Parts: sequence; C-alpha cells; structure tokens
Amino acid sequence: MAYRVCFVCFVCTGNTCRSPMAEHVFRRRVEEAGLGAVVRVESAGTQGWNENAAADPRTVAVLDGNGYTSAHTARRFRASWFADLDLVIALDEGHLRRLRELARTPEEAARTRLLRSYDPAAGDALDVPDPFYGGRSEYEECLKTVEAASGGLLAAVRHALEERTP
Repeated sequence: MAYRVCFVCFVCTGNTCRSPMAEHVFRRRVEEAGLGAVVRVESAGTQGWNENAAADPRTVAVLDGNGYTSAHTARRFRASWFADLDLVIALDEGHLRRLRELARTPEEAARTRLLRSYDPAAGDALDVPDPFYGGRSEYEECLKTVEAASGGLLAAVRHALEERTP
C-alpha cells in the first residue's frame, strides 16, 4: 500500500525531558510497526531556554536504561511548522493552550492534542507530570506514562494513514 507520510511532533516546555522521551518511545513504536518510512517523529519545546542543548541527563539515563535511543538537540516550536505537521502532541494542558494560541487557523489548532488522550486508562488525568524537579523515579514514572499512551497514538496514526491510502 502507498501511504502519505505522517509528521508527528511532541511538545513540552523546554524540550529536554518529556517531549524527547515521547519522541524516542514513539519512534520505536513506529519502527516496530513497520511504519518508519511513512511516519516522521520529532519534538520541540514551547520555550527556547534550552535550544541546542542535549536532553536532560536523567532523561538520557532512563531512555538508555530502558533500551531506547536518546540522541537529542532541543529546539523551540515555531508556528510556521503547523503547515507540515499532521499531529502536534502536547504533554500537558499548558502546552496544549500555548500551541493552540500559536495556531494560525482552526484546522491547525484541531491537530493539537494531549498525549494522554490516547491512553484509555488515563481518565481525567491527561497531563504527563513534569519530572524535572524530581529524581530517577519521577523520570521512570514519566517513561511509563508516555509508553502507556504510545500504543493508542500509534493506532490513531495507523488509522489515519490507512484512510489516506489511494
């Protein structure tokens, strides 16, 4: 089947903890599903404080310790990117609000969603807690939260790709 490429970008505050974690977890899910050629996965932050920095060392340690890749360079999300993105995945409600403020059209705003909205077990707790002020256990918990939502997101992306098949 011929699919159109789907471009997904995960967004947190500084692009050093949650969003790079989500990027690496989801990229692995995409590769395992055989969709690596048709799904592009990246991440960014709503703020530019950490532009060009590596991921937080605790993020790297947790990703590496759980068998994920961890190479990363932080960057700030730009409103102009909406034109190329199919999904913009916010890690918490604050990010979602900020991204929807940046959206230039209702269609762009509608492509912005919360990651945990893809986890049926999340209930009303749709924010991925920020591990930045915690230790290893908060980063491990963040990873589990991201992993739990990744399967539902992959299913949604796969369904969208199938609908685009000519």
